[in-house]
Amino acid sequence: MAKAAKTAIKKDPKQVAEAKNYTKVIRAVRDEKTGAYTFKEQMVHKDHLKDFLAQK
Repeated sequence: MAKAAKTAIKKDPKQVAEAKNYTKVIRAVRDEKTGAYTFKEQMVHKDHLKDFLAQK
């Protein structure tokens, strides 16, 4: 079995704290010609989440 590396890359605590403020949003988008759905993924800051979901 593989072991976890003990010499993991050190991360800046400020960057780790800022990364927790983002949310991955997956939206289904329907193609008008074929009627098939595709999925769009985007990272959105949690403060702008309601605005992003309100738009079409």
